[in-house]
Amino acid sequence: MYVFLDWFFTILHLIIIGFNLLGWIWRKTRKLHFVCVLLTAGSWLILGIWFGLGYCPITDWQWQIKEKLGATNLPNSFIKYFVDKVTGGDVSSSFVDIVTASCFISAVCLSVYLNFIKKKR
Repeated sequence: MYVFLDWFFTILHLIIIGFNLLGWIWRKTRKLHFVCVLLTAGSWLILGIWFGLGYCPITDWQWQIKEKLGATNLPNSFIKYFVDKVTGGDVSSSFVDIVTASCFISAVCLSVYLNFIKKKR
């Protein structure tokens, strides 16, 4: 069961990350994208007040599953974990955080522009 849950959370993470980065592209998904990036930012910043900046409950749950599967020394970030897994290396956490934040902020700006500014023109 834990292996299934680990895969489930990995797929869920990848879907959310992909949608946060690209959901602004399609007119039909722009409002949902805006809600999704707001929820992500709320988790990272508001829940982050109590649990640490960048907190993600999905990562928290997945790390609990991974620990039950025997994993140790898990990074704070799923993205860092996944990048390391895909590259086979140990990419700098700071680098991953900067790229993650930059891409996320760009997607938020595009979402705000397409949902609120461009609409008024």
